[in-house]
Amino acid sequence: MKIIDKLIGKVAYFLWETKEGGNRLAELKQLHNLDYVKNETLKQLQEEKLTLLISHAYKTSDWYRSIIERANIDPEKKISLEDLKKLPVTTKIDIRENTQKFISTNYASNKLVTAKTGGSTGVSLNLYFDELCQQKRNAAQMYADELAGWEIGARVAAVWGNPPIARTFKQKVRSYLLERTIYLDTMDLNSTSMGAFVKHWQQFQPEVIFGHSHSIFIFAKYLVENNIQALRPKGIVTTSMMLLDQERVIIEQAFNCSVTNRYGCEEVGLIAVECDRHEGMHINSPHIILECLDANDQPVAPGEPGKLVITDLNNFGMPLIRYRVEDVGVLSNQLCSCGRATPLLKRLEGRVADFLKKADGGQVAGVSLVERTLTKIPGIEQMQLVQEKIDELIINRVKGAEYNAETDSHLIDEFRQVFGSSVSFVINDVPAIPQEKSGKYRFSICKI
Repeated sequence: MKIIDKLIGKVAYFLWETKEGGNRLAELKQLHNLDYVKNETLKQLQEEKLTLLISHAYKTSDWYRSIIERANIDPEKKISLEDLKKLPVTTKIDIRENTQKFISTNYASNKLVTAKTGGSTGVSLNLYFDELCQQKRNAAQMYADELAGWEIGARVAAVWGNPPIARTFKQKVRSYLLERTIYLDTMDLNSTSMGAFVKHWQQFQPEVIFGHSHSIFIFAKYLVENNIQALRPKGIVTTSMMLLDQERVIIEQAFNCSVTNRYGCEEVGLIAVECDRHEGMHINSPHIILECLDANDQPVAPGEPGKLVITDLNNFGMPLIRYRVEDVGVLSNQLCSCGRATPLLKRLEGRVADFLKKADGGQVAGVSLVERTLTKIPGIEQMQLVQEKIDELIINRVKGAEYNAETDSHLIDEFRQVFGSSVSFVINDVPAIPQEKSGKYRFSICKI
């Protein structure tokens, strides 16, 4: 029965994709073909795409035309990766205050695919993509899903906020044939909703679970605590938030399956994804150029943390060149043992807004601090750090099973070693970490 069901889903998808022009499957095939090419071939592909993008942006983007001229770049010549570094970094403020100037004059904005970022970094953006760009992004997502064990036609369980609801007959048919997904709403995670989702899962029999990292962790913890061992997917895809090592352990225990972690954003789509070796995340180099820069916008050495800056090689509707995504990460100079040619993003260290400030001018990677503390001090299940003043740190702490009278004093001692004696610490005993409006969670928030 499962084989027939998946065949129905696969046939429906191929028929729909053929009607849509076939660009997604063609791009998916291309991504797989590039898996094991030589590094020089991948670099050549990037520079060919970059040359087309710079020429297009010069001719049709009011924002980039003057910037390219000031950088003394000839848009009619081949553009190298070194040439790219001559251009200044594009910021979220640049986009928000000059959105129409970014949009290519070759496109009417009302004909482009639109999206909006949630503004959790402090700046909400309106974004525009041409249709081919969107289809290539869909292909990249399919490529990443396949690394986790998904196949076209497979059923999916999604732990996601504000899920779509099929109301009309046409929507229900589309949902059954193409989307093939059941949802656990991250805006309503409780024992009742998760219990109902378990029953729905057992009826629906999805092969892959996909969703917000921390939300999947909450569901996995519910399964472990209630000794529910019947949910056995082929793959797990965590995304949208940093995946903590402690959460990965619980998720894999609950589902008896390895986690595939993925990193992307609304602005550029898939950035990087793990393979089954879990030695880092493979950068989506056929679609983007990823740089890691210091405070002066200069490249940092491999293994050193820096601000991530991305050039989207696909979006000709609204070019984004050297766009700072406000995340901090670490690039690796090692290739994965799987043999793929794409370079590795060794790890994420959080958003720029997740870094906490010290009185001496230094900064602390808040998410890394949370992760280290959860490992070091027993009795804490979850934790969120909020900094509103330079001399005070608010700690929202969820008690764990091993919590005792000394846990909080150990917690304060740990943070005092990091921030010094001039900082006061306020511990709030909370039942759970609060969600953002998007349904995501933030473990470290700096409001200074």
